[in-house]
Amino acid sequence: MQFPLPVCLNLVWKRKEVYSMKKHLWIGGQWLEAREHRPLYAPYSGAHLADVAYADAAEVEQALAAAEAARPLMARMPAHERAAILERLAALIRANAERCAELIALEAAKPITTAKLEVERTIATYKFAAEEAKRIHGETIPLDAAPGGEGRIAYTMRQPLGVVAAITPFNFPMNLVAHKVGPAIAAGNTIVLKPAGQTPLTALLLAELLEQAGLPAGALNVVTGSGSLIGDLLVTDARVKAVTFTGSPEVGIAIRSKAGLRRVTLELGSNSALLVDQGVDVDAMIARAVTGAFSFAGQVCISIQRIYVHEALFDTFVQKFVAQTAKLRLGDPLDPATDVSALISARDAERALAWIAEAEQHGAVVAAGNRRDGNVVAPTVLLHAPASTRVACQEAFAPIVLINRIASIEEGISLVNDSRYGLQAGVYTNDLRTAFAAAEALEVGGVMINDIPTFRVDHMPYGGVKESGTGREGVKYAIEELTELKLVSIRK
Repeated sequence: MQFPLPVCLNLVWKRKEVYSMKKHLWIGGQWLEAREHRPLYAPYSGAHLADVAYADAAEVEQALAAAEAARPLMARMPAHERAAILERLAALIRANAERCAELIALEAAKPITTAKLEVERTIATYKFAAEEAKRIHGETIPLDAAPGGEGRIAYTMRQPLGVVAAITPFNFPMNLVAHKVGPAIAAGNTIVLKPAGQTPLTALLLAELLEQAGLPAGALNVVTGSGSLIGDLLVTDARVKAVTFTGSPEVGIAIRSKAGLRRVTLELGSNSALLVDQGVDVDAMIARAVTGAFSFAGQVCISIQRIYVHEALFDTFVQKFVAQTAKLRLGDPLDPATDVSALISARDAERALAWIAEAEQHGAVVAAGNRRDGNVVAPTVLLHAPASTRVACQEAFAPIVLINRIASIEEGISLVNDSRYGLQAGVYTNDLRTAFAAAEALEVGGVMINDIPTFRVDHMPYGGVKESGTGREGVKYAIEELTELKLVSIRK
């Protein structure tokens, strides 16, 4: 099936020239020019990408009113129609996959090869959402199992909550938006989307594509601008029935405190760890471990930040890990050969080097990296970093990994659990009993046996414990978060 290109994709697009345009708010199925626009620059090149709308309170109110007005229509829409819209959206993204990837590479400095993978995952996420739209069902309840329940039939049903506020981060500007927008549409909700300030362009493109896919006006509204202003207005507005947020623990905790009785899904921070047991084939897993640590410059919630290696393998593992790290190519995100490009901002690059310096002051040894070129920080390997240093106990969100020696997996489990976070962890072991014991004892939302903690596919339940968040994503599980369970009892 062929679809026409959206308006913004008809622009001349050449990699070597500056991409510049004025971007408006998407409210009620039309572009609304905001009172203020601010420039957006590429993290790697510094090129001026666009002038992006900076919404004020009145414009956020318009978005909320549009979402509320569209709510009854979306709630009544048959499941097959919601599924068809999402299928058409997936096809539209497929038709424009290369340009979507280039847009991600420009606004997020994600290497183009990795950006293409994100586009593929985005397509899969919307297709999962289309399938799950047709599988939202309840169950019958045997009321006569309790005295007094005789002569009754009961069943449950799931209904949309209404207006959903979705607040997304910069690191997966298409796919993490898909994990909020896809389930919300599948369930029959309407959405007000606040994308990250650095990566609004892919979200605005999504609005155009969804209009072409047949989504009713007002079902999706995109407001760009101040996170604190827009976030506060969305989280505290009575029309908003659910808030789904991916970002820092500090902001997530503030949202939870303001949200009252609204449904809240929070995907927050992590300092994911990998355990390597004795007897593991290091050669078979080292390249994957390096990828897990440094993909997208470590700006992934489940990037490997801490590695605990059994003392019998420690020296060999470090040698091979450092050698594999040296093979990574740094540079322009639009170059297909690039493995690691710029961090999202100069401030983040400066913070990364400051954290490395602090670790060195406390006895850590730099085995690789610890240099900067513009916003590009070289992949850095630290050995023997104390647990009290920020690179060990906070979320680096940078190309930094520490490798420490352990005497046993039990010691490693204790070190992994000694964290304010608990998103995912990985364990490499040849011992089945060790694998089961680690899976049970690790205080995280997901345990990857013989794989890195960075593993994720888009239909699995995804989320953490402690300060890593509350609730689960993964399309089926997100739909459960975004629907209300209702019981119907019929007396015969």
